[in-house]
Amino acid sequence: MTREHLDRLLEQALLADDHDSLASRLYDVALDYSSGDVSRASILVLAAEEWRAAGQPARAMECFQRAVEDGGEAGFDPRAGIADTLFELDRPDEAREVIETIRAEGNVSTATAHTIAETLVAYGDLRGGLEWATQAVLDCDEDDPEQVALLRTRYRIRVDLGLPEDELDQMVS
Repeated sequence: MTREHLDRLLEQALLADDHDSLASRLYDVALDYSSGDVSRASILVLAAEEWRAAGQPARAMECFQRAVEDGGEAGFDPRAGIADTLFELDRPDEAREVIETIRAEGNVSTATAHTIAETLVAYGDLRGGLEWATQAVLDCDEDDPEQVALLRTRYRIRVDLGLPEDELDQMVS
């Protein structure tokens, strides 16, 4: 599967607002997939996100877990998606365990840290989200494409917490 083919599928689903069909199609593609421009893990993560958009978190969880087992490049650690889905399923203790496992293993990508920060904020943990966003900003390279979005997320969290602007906030343009 090429990135272009995948983009067309996503565009069609967005236009039709049909997340169920796209999730099923992506899942089927991933199961039969052997090679291409996009990894199987990436396709599984996309399927998981579509299942969540379709209101089927249990199916999303299965796809995220398969992406973890696949081990291929997925853009971010699929376990961050598992944690987000666990929160959605009202299983916050399990979600926090997954997040702490990711932290303990170290070497967290900027995209993964950003996903976790956004998840924590979405479920009411502004301080935890700020901690993840700040550490990710400090750890990322200046040329990291995720840096600007992460700085904006961090700034938004700080504003929500009522914190004064700091030197990292000044990097947001």
